[in-house]
Amino acid sequence: MTDFRTKTDADGVATITWNTVGKSMNVMNQQGFTDLDALVDQALADDTVKGIIITSGKEGSFAGGMDLNIIAKMKESAGDDPARGLMDGLMASHAILRKIERAGMDPKTNKGGKPIACAMQGTGLGIGFEIPLACHRIFVADNPKAKIGLPEIMVGIFPGMGGTTRLVRKMGAMNASPFLLEGKLSDPMRAKQAGLVDEVVPADELLNAAKAWVLSQPSIVKPWDEKGYKMPGGTPYHPAGFMTFVGASAMVNGKTQGAFHAAKALLSAVYEGAMVPFDTAIKIEARWFTNVLLNPSSEAMIRSLFINKEALEKGANRPAVIDQKVSQVGIIGAGMMGAGIALVSALAGIKVVLIDAKQEAADKGKSYTADYMDKGIARKKATPEKKDAVLGLINATTDYAALKGCDLIVEAVFEDVGVKADVTARVQAVTGPDCIFATNTSTLPITELAKASMDAEKFIGIHFFSPVDKMLLVEIIKGKQTGNLAVAKALDFVRLIKKTPIVVNDERFFYANRCIIPYINEGIRMVKEGVEPALIENAAKLLGFPLGPLQLVDETSVDLGVKIAKATKAAMGETYPDGEVDEVLFWMFGEGRLGRKAKAGFYAYDDKGKRQLLWDGHEVKYPVAADQPDLITVQHRLMFAQVLEAVRALEEGVLEDIREGDVGAILGWGFAPWSGGPFSWLDILGTPYAAERCDELADMFGPRFDTPALLREMGDKGQSFYGRFGQDAKAA
Repeated sequence: MTDFRTKTDADGVATITWNTVGKSMNVMNQQGFTDLDALVDQALADDTVKGIIITSGKEGSFAGGMDLNIIAKMKESAGDDPARGLMDGLMASHAILRKIERAGMDPKTNKGGKPIACAMQGTGLGIGFEIPLACHRIFVADNPKAKIGLPEIMVGIFPGMGGTTRLVRKMGAMNASPFLLEGKLSDPMRAKQAGLVDEVVPADELLNAAKAWVLSQPSIVKPWDEKGYKMPGGTPYHPAGFMTFVGASAMVNGKTQGAFHAAKALLSAVYEGAMVPFDTAIKIEARWFTNVLLNPSSEAMIRSLFINKEALEKGANRPAVIDQKVSQVGIIGAGMMGAGIALVSALAGIKVVLIDAKQEAADKGKSYTADYMDKGIARKKATPEKKDAVLGLINATTDYAALKGCDLIVEAVFEDVGVKADVTARVQAVTGPDCIFATNTSTLPITELAKASMDAEKFIGIHFFSPVDKMLLVEIIKGKQTGNLAVAKALDFVRLIKKTPIVVNDERFFYANRCIIPYINEGIRMVKEGVEPALIENAAKLLGFPLGPLQLVDETSVDLGVKIAKATKAAMGETYPDGEVDEVLFWMFGEGRLGRKAKAGFYAYDDKGKRQLLWDGHEVKYPVAADQPDLITVQHRLMFAQVLEAVRALEEGVLEDIREGDVGAILGWGFAPWSGGPFSWLDILGTPYAAERCDELADMFGPRFDTPALLREMGDKGQSFYGRFGQDAKAA
């Protein structure tokens, strides 16, 4: 069954309608390209056809892009010579879009040809915007919820079906850069203002407007096919263009630190393509896109940030129980976390009872939502009516009786077992037996906290990351007795508030903090050893981490680190491994350098709390060594400190799905997104080398780098994590 159909009306306008079978939004695949090509050929060859409209059969959208499952496997399916296979396949697709663009015009005179309009019902992303860019005029329905753009850079690739070359030639490199290098998306009106599309019309007039234009005998030659074309803003060796490209290179490297291959490849394609004719530029774009597809980073990013993330959001690991949609949530504690949870809940249309010990505190928690909505109104992303509606869903009170009727409780009070136990008892004295109780905690054992509950099966952990409204990940923790109903309730709640969930089992620090803490500790250890702090921080940033380990300590606060260290040492006794870290941390604590909140930490801060350069006062106690380690050694220490904990979490059953390990790492603490996550990174390295490198690090720096038995076994067998634990392996 074809995804494309055509119909020619009495006026000679052929309408090609894209309607992907079995999908709510159109996505392109190889057969789709073949079908589109055939229908364009048919219309161009038919003398009765005066012009063509390409549109969608999906209400409210044009296309969501290429099927990324196919892109992720393009290298694998490209044959024995993958570079040649990929290049040939890309050029074949380019030929189809170029055929649309040229539309039968004489190659020498630009005469003849048939006008081709794209009528977009709404959202057009990736190839769903690259096809319109090849058409002669783009009409979009006035649908404010629609998003138009080229977001490929966000998943480790770039617009490689002509979108890069056409957008730069249409707008100039400077104006195109936010849409190419940042993946910026726009609603239809903003897209028109930016010059991405040509016309925005009411939805019920879309096809008529496109048809009227097609029949108006318009000029259809693209500017870049006209003689004497000059690129807007100038080419690289034009005085204006020179400044643009110098600035673009600095911007890309400043933002990515060189860690994201696709951004550099995109800039190369633009730079080189700007100096040659269009058809040569398309080949250059295809060559660089092939280069990106051959880089293991692109496959890993697509798999983790799109395929795996989407699967988890759709409930890949949800227990098979009936729908557990949350209608009313009770939130205990109106501090920063509780206020944030109330905000995202109300934004999702869920009724909220926000409780704190004092009415003033509860009201302050509700005001967080009011402030958030005011900012949205100022940016024209919300309205006063929307603000009133959202605030109307939040009941800020001190009265626990208001919790009656809640089907989910999220407790977000002080991190203390006794305090949480008291709150649990007070809540369950009011709520019914069917209410699920979730505790928001980052370190306290869920199984221990569940002892205060009337029903441990309905007790679960939900670890939100701060700030709640910005962080995408939510870690759901199953206690030893947590039942499937509670897991399903938590997952359905997270889906409602538009977050990405991972589900883990209850062990010390769960998953995220289990991996983050060794990253921080390794940075602190190196300070004690005399490694230059700037080397530590920049080594991390060159890996793509948003924060170096020392800055992360400052952001989360030194005193929190001290508290965690004391609690962990008390629990582990003589097996506690981080005494060297504590020496530095406790010294910083004693010096009053508690981090950003104290305007003094591993970094210096000005009077307003703005971070300055690294503080050099630590050198009195921990002098910088004359001989500094090489960059790779520092980076491997920071990386393996985390990934080995991820492997151990999988070994011990804390993690049940490596997809959750990879997605959780990227979304939870910004683990080197280019790598696809800890398990993807180990697959890129290869388990034999990873095991060997662990042995070397353990010999040099201690048993924390000992090779886990699972990694050793996989290295000996030459196995990969996704080959052994991925969904394809499980399905086989």
